[in-house]
Amino acid sequence: MAISDEVLASAAPPRTLWAGTIYSIRAIFGHRELLGLLVRRELKARYKDSSLGFLWTLIRPVTQLLIYYVAVGKFLGAERSIPEFAIYIFTGLTVWALFSEAISTGTSSIVSNAGLVKKVYVPRELFPLAAMGSSIVNFAIQFGILLAAILITQPPPFITSDVWLVPMGFVALVLLGFALGLFLSAANVYLRDIKYLIDVGLLVFFWASPIVYSFDMVHRVLNGNWIEQLYLLNPVTIVMLAFQKVLWQSGTTGFAGTPGSPDLNADGIPDDAVPAVYFPPDLELRLLIIIGISLVLVWVAQRFFARLEGNFAQEL
Repeated sequence: MAISDEVLASAAPPRTLWAGTIYSIRAIFGHRELLGLLVRRELKARYKDSSLGFLWTLIRPVTQLLIYYVAVGKFLGAERSIPEFAIYIFTGLTVWALFSEAISTGTSSIVSNAGLVKKVYVPRELFPLAAMGSSIVNFAIQFGILLAAILITQPPPFITSDVWLVPMGFVALVLLGFALGLFLSAANVYLRDIKYLIDVGLLVFFWASPIVYSFDMVHRVLNGNWIEQLYLLNPVTIVMLAFQKVLWQSGTTGFAGTPGSPDLNADGIPDDAVPAVYFPPDLELRLLIIIGISLVLVWVAQRFFARLEGNFAQEL
């Protein structure tokens, strides 16, 4: 049969919503080994020619921990109203590191891999996925250090009935981070100011989440009004509270006082005790809603990404 008689077939992915989604999932699954290589390359490139290597993953959050612990905890007196302040703030910093790193590295993932994008075709979604994978590896290292600190300073947290809040919060944060990273990585190719806008947005999100202050402080000021409910619409806040409720036991065990304090009031509670902090109700339901919305956002972000990826090579 002559070549001229062959039926032409499009090499482009389907443009329809569901067919395009299925095509992209199959393409990513077919390149899963390449995804693993990209994750390892991301990790190696980050610490290339570094003597300390993965230790830098811990140096930055530990430095932040020391700064906030001394400046906010000691000098501003936050530790007087937040028991086990070091564990509390390190829990928040660990969760925040996963979200912020996933967003920042995901946003620049296409631009930073411009050489590969222009030379060879692979599913472009692999690059934001690799950025998320490297963020998860770094999170696992920090989370291991956090668990070790908790086991040394507090009773094991795994006996609580709320333990499922941690994996639920992790899934919600990964899905949300990947959705935003996928969307922003495509937009960043066409509008490079996105990278700087993200830096400002992450700064706002950091202080809009209970990391260096407790949600109990917010609740005491707002007392459950509509502004507090608006504050709770921040999904990072809900995930942060889920981790804190399980891992930071000092805030959920009734009262925390000075160890060995002999002065008890009529209820048998130390006079210098700090009441357990307030957590919003229905955290499990809130997390399920975030997971559901994040799944939809992942799909929407992927379709947005698919619409723009055809011109990535030209723009880069």
